[in-house]
Amino acid sequence: MDMKRIGIIGSGRAGSALGAALASAGHPVTGVTARSRASLERAARLLPHVPVLSPAEVTARADVVLVAVPDDALRETAASLPLTAEQYVVHLSGAHGLAVLQTAAIPVALHPPMTFTGDLPDLTGVTFTATAPDQARPVVERLVKGLGAGLQWIAEDQRAQYHAGVVHGANHLVTLVTQALDVLRAAGIEDPAATLRPLLTATLDNTLRSGHDALTGPIARGDVETVAAHLAVLRGRTAGTYAELAGATVDVAAADGRLDGNTAERFHKVLERYRTGEAPR
Repeated sequence: MDMKRIGIIGSGRAGSALGAALASAGHPVTGVTARSRASLERAARLLPHVPVLSPAEVTARADVVLVAVPDDALRETAASLPLTAEQYVVHLSGAHGLAVLQTAAIPVALHPPMTFTGDLPDLTGVTFTATAPDQARPVVERLVKGLGAGLQWIAEDQRAQYHAGVVHGANHLVTLVTQALDVLRAAGIEDPAATLRPLLTATLDNTLRSGHDALTGPIARGDVETVAAHLAVLRGRTAGTYAELAGATVDVAAADGRLDGNTAERFHKVLERYRTGEAPR
């Protein structure tokens, strides 16, 4: 395998962790930038033998320049680097595609849909999503394969929709679960996480495997009164979230034939009061 020299611009959690993973796979990481104390400490821990250099020095020593900076700084940072047409410039943003990399180098958008903790990651179960010109694809495939990860390709004009799906599933799951924990805690449950963990784990696994066929609970059973009772005790934003998600769930259950039209309409009449603010919060 052709081992590319890797340079890393930015030693946040993602950049330093991915740099460490590439180093473990045998790629020479020839330089990293780090400015804050936290970044310097992270680089020293995960990339102990890699010199901390200026952005220009990192770029000059690399075949592949990994620009691991916040999304809003991507365009300006990439444009400031002395890149050449023989190099590859790679960012890790899910939201951006190739347009943000207006440089002389060959652009690659390579998104790892995972949360980096600041430690060396296990990438064997991760599927990277990439956008790149044809000439860059063999290099991207070798890099990702060397990490033990999977790879799928997406067109430039589908990046926003891809990222919306990732964010909707992951970030909003945090909001949903946090609200559920609060409701259980308010009900007097001392360890709400212990209550939810086995249910959520099984539900997530079943849904990833079977999609909406994994749906159980009062809506799937047509229990309108149960849902009405839930809404009667929920307050504030949680009641609104419940009502909106319940409405979407009713539509799913009706579309696949588990709810008849009359039951779906009864559900929506109950839910609409909480969506429009007519019911007490």
